[in-house]
Amino acid sequence: MVQAIIDISEKANRTLSMVKAKYGLKDKSEAINKIAEEYEMEIMEPELKQEYIEKLKKIEKTAKFVKVKDFTEEFGLN
Repeated sequence: MVQAIIDISEKANRTLSMVKAKYGLKDKSEAINKIAEEYEMEIMEPELKQEYIEKLKKIEKTAKFVKVKDFTEEFGLN
């Protein structure tokens, strides 16, 4: 666990208090971790997430694929 001394605004402090209360967390450190976790899910591209890679591998093993020579002809997009 990394420890840090940080300076935050009063508004940020209130936000941390609200997150702490909303999720029933023990302290503001847990609130910061929760916010970071949520933000990470928002900004990470799916192809970078390990869960996404594992999901694709499962699909690849179980899915049935069809080879198509000409996509536009096959699906009537002329």
